[in-house]
Amino acid sequence: MKPTTSPLASQEIIAPHGRLTHAPMNHPPVKRAKIGILLANLGTPDNYDYWSMRRYLSEFLSDKRVVDYSAWLWQPLLQLIILTRRPFSSGANYKLIWNHEENESPLLTITKDQTNKIAESLKTLYGDAVVVDFAMRYGNPSTQSKVRAMVDAGVEKILFFPLYPHYAGATSATANDAFFSALMKEKRQPTARVVGEYFDHPAYIEALAQSVTDVYAGLKILPDVLVASYHGMPKRYLMEGDPYHCQCAKTTRLLREKLGWDKDAIDTSFQSVFGPEEWLKPYTVEHVAELAKQGKKNIAVMAPAFSADCIETLEEINGEIREAFMHAGGETFTYIPCLNDNDTHIKALTQVISDNLQGWIS
Repeated sequence: MKPTTSPLASQEIIAPHGRLTHAPMNHPPVKRAKIGILLANLGTPDNYDYWSMRRYLSEFLSDKRVVDYSAWLWQPLLQLIILTRRPFSSGANYKLIWNHEENESPLLTITKDQTNKIAESLKTLYGDAVVVDFAMRYGNPSTQSKVRAMVDAGVEKILFFPLYPHYAGATSATANDAFFSALMKEKRQPTARVVGEYFDHPAYIEALAQSVTDVYAGLKILPDVLVASYHGMPKRYLMEGDPYHCQCAKTTRLLREKLGWDKDAIDTSFQSVFGPEEWLKPYTVEHVAELAKQGKKNIAVMAPAFSADCIETLEEINGEIREAFMHAGGETFTYIPCLNDNDTHIKALTQVISDNLQGWIS
């Protein structure tokens, strides 16, 4: 009689004592092979005090994918000037949105919730053959620590999923860098796949459209225009071949088509400008003020490039950008939250994962 096998591999045939069926008695224990799904997001400081913020910002702003200036020029400026002041202002902003009950940032809370719901969804599809966890590119939990934990748990195949709908060197690519670097440290490297951008996946566009429809249904005054505000980047990156700008523009178009709206019903803009060089335009903070001056007194703003609400949405959009609009004469400002852990988003992410598991598991 042939031994029973799982959908994964024949190496999984393990006796109760933890040895491969045909292994010698002195063979080290072997865990039952599993597939790991490792979700990844940008990151978060451990707290909003000065030193926590400084550690986080130093790691983030020292990444050559984020700031690609020469180290001899950038690091003295960063370490001696920027990081002596910015941790105070950034910490104050984080304090405004901090999840004090859990003592963590909203991004960390939401990513945990997303991970738990995706794990439940995948368990329905694949049972215990798949394990799900998350890591942060900057801060904790680190990518390296989570790869190590998966390998220790017997994971032999890892699907790495950066939770960025659009590709950008400063987001997707640097997350992948951290993942590949972690694999370099493993004696027995698991087989690996990386999920690419999914901004045009029908289920993702459906989730975006549903979030707009749901919010608009509860408004007494409908917005004159919906502003899709994406995280910015230096214009130079676009000229050097980064596809992010084009993918953002396509997202806005696909969303508009899904909603069945006219072209002038949705605008595209870019936020979070940093440094002296020109970034992708129009800048959201200036654009919303201009809309108010043009007589569009009621607007809604959403952030399709973020999979979870964070400092750039909860504080920047709902704070600085809202203030700029109201100061310019705006009357109603509606922020449409990120997709976070709502059901349509979890369904979309689960579908993307399942698409990328093809050939590994049935």
